[in-house]
Amino acid sequence: MQIDSDLEQASDWQERALCAQTGSEFFFPEPGSSVREAKRICRMCDMREACLRYALANDERFGVWGGLSEKERLDLRREAAA
Repeated sequence: MQIDSDLEQASDWQERALCAQTGSEFFFPEPGSSVREAKRICRMCDMREACLRYALANDERFGVWGGLSEKERLDLRREAAA
């Protein structure tokens, strides 16, 4: 079934991502806190592209996904819509 396959692929990249091996506090910081450490970890992660695709497809509005902050993803969506 296609849905099962999609879910398997989604969980596969999430399990292999570097963020799964670190604390979520880097990726979901308090408002106004730095996302520098999360972005540094993302730059080293082989799953970065899959993560960003997932965040954009699922309209993730909080945290760092695929190396981009909430605002950067919003800007990317706006550029794509223009």
